[in-house]
Amino acid sequence: MSGRTHAYLRVADELRERIRSGRLKPGEKLPSQRLLAEEHGVSEILIRRALDILRNEGLIESRQGSGSRVRTRPPIRRLSMDRYLADAVGSAADPQTSFTHDAAITWSQYRLDKAFAWVEADGRLADLFGVAPGTRVLERRFVFYADDEPSQMSRSCLLAADVEGTPVADPRNEPWPGGNTGQLRSLGIEVTRIKESTAVRMPTPEEAERLRTGAGVPVFSITRQTYSGERVVEVADPIVVPGDRAIRVDVIDL
Repeated sequence: MSGRTHAYLRVADELRERIRSGRLKPGEKLPSQRLLAEEHGVSEILIRRALDILRNEGLIESRQGSGSRVRTRPPIRRLSMDRYLADAVGSAADPQTSFTHDAAITWSQYRLDKAFAWVEADGRLADLFGVAPGTRVLERRFVFYADDEPSQMSRSCLLAADVEGTPVADPRNEPWPGGNTGQLRSLGIEVTRIKESTAVRMPTPEEAERLRTGAGVPVFSITRQTYSGERVVEVADPIVVPGDRAIRVDVIDL
């Protein structure tokens, strides 16, 4: 590795340490590339490479004409299966969902981007539902916002046989108090069990852009199956949560 290559990694290390130690605070503007180059005795080209590393790690954000700032991070979310208990008690009088409970926000602080489409289940989705490939399903793609900060994405699917022609299939009714549990209950379907499988991976370019994270920030990728008795009535594949904004909490009584 050449000294030239070492130089931009050294600059990135020093700036990273300033951010993590709090000497550079969230929202604080970094010195200009010219000043950073003078401070570290390197070219502005190497400074840009160092800043690219920090941007990729989600530590800074840059805007055209306004330089780079330390990224302000939302509070860390607690991801636990007990969050779904909030769906069971959500009501029109006291609206909440597992997401609002998790993010510790009020209903007025909650917003969804949504896109609905009728599709045929591919092999993976059919297997998760336990139905034949080609079965008609309602695919709902959501981006969840807490205080206007994108915090989660999901692709949630319901069987057309359960929801076609009902208010649940109308995107104008989202967000729905009680989430999937409340929606299915309105159709006479009681949720009895929820199963999740969680992986950690790097985000896709779309996920990094929509969630406003660096491309180098891992995400939790969660596959959820919602059951009524032995029947799977909803599949979310995947639910995507930035790894720098959440911790997974699992509890078992022995």
